[in-house]
Amino acid sequence: MGNKRGPYNKTREVPIWERALLTMDEASDYTGIGINRLRLIASKPHSDLILWVGSKKMFKRKKLDEYLENATSI
Repeated sequence: MGNKRGPYNKTREVPIWERALLTMDEASDYTGIGINRLRLIASKPHSDLILWVGSKKMFKRKKLDEYLENATSI
């Protein structure tokens, strides 16, 4: 029979490379950079890489890609 869900209860799994925002764990998986290093990057003042959703830090994926593209070392 499987999992019965109504038309409004469908779960959608968006691939990580198509998400606009990434959690710390997702950003670590996506980039291969450790969580501690990502926290350091995120803690820089006036960083446009981060969007606060409530009390949760989320990385803007496109900005993170740009940052890594232009970085010479991390």
